[in-house]
Amino acid sequence: MAEEKKVAPIGVWNTVKPFVNGGTSGMLATCVIQPIDMIKVRIQLGQGSAASVTSTMLKNEGIGAFYKGLSAGLLRQATYTTARLGSFKMLTAKASEANDGKPLPLYQKALCGLTAGAIGACVGSPADLALIRMQADNTLPLAQRRNYTNAFHALYRISADEGVLALWKGCGPTVVRAMALNMGMLASYDQSAEYMRDNLGLGETSTVVGASAVSGFCAAACSLPFDFVKTQIQKMQPDAQGKYPYTGSLDCAMQTLKAGGPLKFYTGFPVYCVRIAPHVMMTWIFLNQITKFQKTIGM
Repeated sequence: MAEEKKVAPIGVWNTVKPFVNGGTSGMLATCVIQPIDMIKVRIQLGQGSAASVTSTMLKNEGIGAFYKGLSAGLLRQATYTTARLGSFKMLTAKASEANDGKPLPLYQKALCGLTAGAIGACVGSPADLALIRMQADNTLPLAQRRNYTNAFHALYRISADEGVLALWKGCGPTVVRAMALNMGMLASYDQSAEYMRDNLGLGETSTVVGASAVSGFCAAACSLPFDFVKTQIQKMQPDAQGKYPYTGSLDCAMQTLKAGGPLKFYTGFPVYCVRIAPHVMMTWIFLNQITKFQKTIGM
């Protein structure tokens, strides 16, 4: 019985460890990336270039404006990244077992990434909605501002004013975006790391930085159109007659295509790419350091 009591906690920890480590690394990366993410949202809302948005925010709102919505961003990572990275580790482990322990082919990793992205997006969608609304609040006229004080206040207000199901408004495009992002990120990262390590002979640090940059670019290119639509859906407000500008994601995509053409979906791409690539890179670096630390203390 004594042996059973020792084994059980280890089994539980090994099960939850990928989720804990994934969420922690994502939250640490978000603390660094939050200002860039804030600028990206303002650009998508049509407030100008990266330079003009940064200058205007500093002049009118102060440096604290760059961290508005940080609580929602951290909550999003604690839900979304915890679920997606934990799920991905579990899915790849199961797939590897089915493959007799052999390395997984690229398409299987991509499928695991797609599935993990969908799971993470469903879990993290409420926090994502709160983050978008908090970041967009200062761009609205004073009469239309929601004035959320933090992420939990935003979630409470959305539930009370619009119903619990409103927390998953825009969940469809969020899930599709997450699937596209995770497929692009995971597939390109593995392939790039393999090439840089085996063909170019780069060291560990150079491989991680280089592969993360390629991974971030591919993730951004795959996911930005869905991110653009998702942002427009989540921030829309009804007019005086109570009518919303878009009836859904497809309607938003079609109206955007007619108004600005395909390139409209890539509004803010440089900033979005700069935001995604470092976040991917730092998430992997933090995850690696956390894992190393746990090994040194026998966890």
